[in-house]
Amino acid sequence: MTRPRRDPRAERASIQVAGEARPRFDRTARRTGSGRPRRDPRTERAGQRVAAEARPRYDLSQTVRFDAPVATDAQPKTAAAPPPKILIVEAPAFLVAVVPDAPGGRLSSHDRQVLGAARALAGREGGVAILTLGACEGVGPAGADRWLPLDVVEGYDPATQAARVAAALTALAPRYVLFPESLDGGDLARRVAVRMGEPVFTNAEVVAANGLVRPARGRRVEQRIAPGLLATVAPDAVAEYGGPPREARPLPVEAEAPTPSLKRIVSATRVPADPATVPLALAEFVASVGNGITDLDTFRQVVAALRATPGASRVLCDAGLMPRHTQVGASGTVLAATCYFALGISGAPQHLQGVAGCEHVVAVNTDLHAAMIERAGLAIVQDAQVVMPALLRLLADEAGESV
Repeated sequence: MTRPRRDPRAERASIQVAGEARPRFDRTARRTGSGRPRRDPRTERAGQRVAAEARPRYDLSQTVRFDAPVATDAQPKTAAAPPPKILIVEAPAFLVAVVPDAPGGRLSSHDRQVLGAARALAGREGGVAILTLGACEGVGPAGADRWLPLDVVEGYDPATQAARVAAALTALAPRYVLFPESLDGGDLARRVAVRMGEPVFTNAEVVAANGLVRPARGRRVEQRIAPGLLATVAPDAVAEYGGPPREARPLPVEAEAPTPSLKRIVSATRVPADPATVPLALAEFVASVGNGITDLDTFRQVVAALRATPGASRVLCDAGLMPRHTQVGASGTVLAATCYFALGISGAPQHLQGVAGCEHVVAVNTDLHAAMIERAGLAIVQDAQVVMPALLRLLADEAGESV
């Protein structure tokens, strides 16, 4: 045997704390026969505790050594996370252009899916250029390497808008041009295709190595797009870009301004639909009520003040307190709303399946550990019966009315 023989008495005596009437031992100083320090589960658990919390909470994503200092309120456990690294493509071999809808100056979920398709087509050598009418938020994190903001078209003038986009695309000469297959994006894609004299490849559903793919002839065959064509991407067909943020460097492209043509559309106004009658599957903003709400009259006032579409959990629909067509969940209606406002809903698995496609979730519940609170991007841990009147007062103050 080449290993030295262990002496348990000597090891125990070496970790005994001196000056103590009762024998006490420093277990953190004890080492195993391999020379590695012995784990102290209590110290590791204390190192994972989140500081400044009245109720003990632990960050289990952290792996704390037994001899690491324990975090206190004055000394945070971990430093602030560094900002994500921005990827920069200095000289892309080619460009894939994206013309999003960007309603209200922000990318929709469908727009980000189109950027995800463009990012897959660009690969490592190419770059993604986004063309927007005016300012737009979050184009870099969505996957854009270059950004070309165009002048905003006053009023509803699709012909002038298509002319400006066509002039910019002619100056960029991208390999692919992608539009969302939506009400506005599909119309713009066809107008641009007519102006540029190019065919348009509609309703692409798959991103392949050599282009986009769509089903045809009753989904019995597949058609692929050739480089240089315009294409529209179907909704919920391609995943969004999930990588690190991109640079979104402004493009110094000076496209030739189109000559003003005779405006054929004299006046056009978008008439919003009544949110109370919009089907849940098509609604953009849904306010839903759960079993934690008893004052349904106040809930209806909140829905009307927010101009939201009413929804409900299965418990209230089964009890006959809300109509069956307002039920949200796997056994009711699966939503694709931009915002979902849940009042007094704990979050059963079937209900969470119904709101999985919502972009933003706001939840009000008294239970801090409710599943809906964990799902929400903004959570209010309070009784919804108290929140609703306060919300009505705030909305009335903004409108200059009195409640």
